[in-house]
Amino acid sequence: MNIELRHLRYFVAVADELHFGRAARRLHMSQPPLSMQIRALEELVGAPLFDRTQRRVSLTKAGEVMVRESRQILQKTQSAVLAARSASRGELGELVLGFVSTADYNVLPPLLRRFRDSAPGVRLTLREATTDVQLEAVAAGRIDVGFVYPPVEHPDLDHRVIHREPLVAALPERHRLARVRGKVSLADLAEAAFVLFPRPLAPGLYDDIVSFCRRAGFSPRVEQEAVQMQTIVSLVSAEVGVALIPASLENLGRTGVVYKALKEASPLTELALVWRRADPLATLRLFLETAQSTPSARGGGGKKTKGAGSTR
Repeated sequence: MNIELRHLRYFVAVADELHFGRAARRLHMSQPPLSMQIRALEELVGAPLFDRTQRRVSLTKAGEVMVRESRQILQKTQSAVLAARSASRGELGELVLGFVSTADYNVLPPLLRRFRDSAPGVRLTLREATTDVQLEAVAAGRIDVGFVYPPVEHPDLDHRVIHREPLVAALPERHRLARVRGKVSLADLAEAAFVLFPRPLAPGLYDDIVSFCRRAGFSPRVEQEAVQMQTIVSLVSAEVGVALIPASLENLGRTGVVYKALKEASPLTELALVWRRADPLATLRLFLETAQSTPSARGGGGKKTKGAGSTR
């Protein structure tokens, strides 16, 4: 016969109460079986744990050592149980998160705050990367979940659109339209040089921008390409050209740039979460649930404009 956790629980209860009757009531059992269990424990230990008289019960020296160690074992056992439950709910572990740069100006900060509040035991590793890089990394298992621009066309990946927003024009502050009050017409930028990212990085967003321009009566003349949205805005500041960017980039304060809403009905650019369809990670499930319940990450902004490269 081996010492079991129940023996330790019975023993600690008697050590706390120093009275077999009160300990039995605390354990919701009768006194005779409790006394038998304590005697069995003493036989397994090979030493008396209590001095018993008709008037009092006290711990022996061996009992004092035993109760101290027993409490630690029971506490560690309880901690192990709680940790296992937390892990099963996704509240412990690690999650590797990829994101395109624009996510840092809309959904990412509030979602991370909410997730950290609900799962402080999860270690988050953040990796900024373009959509094409993320899709490959998620499929290969190097990233657990990513913030990307749709479309997502991979048999092993699933995705959910969590944010929609219109395009705005980013203009050099000395551009003639930068001084116009209110909205400007996209058609007035037909002769302007554009700064744009290479299409393979985010084909859906690229096609949205180009299609938007074509509906306004022109094809954008791309003067310079840049990988990151922040770099595109910086090049606009340097008067390399103009750009069409997601509206949340207005949160990027940049000297020398003026942001203008457009008169034409803008396509709504989509930001999506992507993950491996068969991924069993509980932390991933919790993150997706948190994203679904976070107000700024519910795909707000209305329906995607018809003919704007919708991924649905």
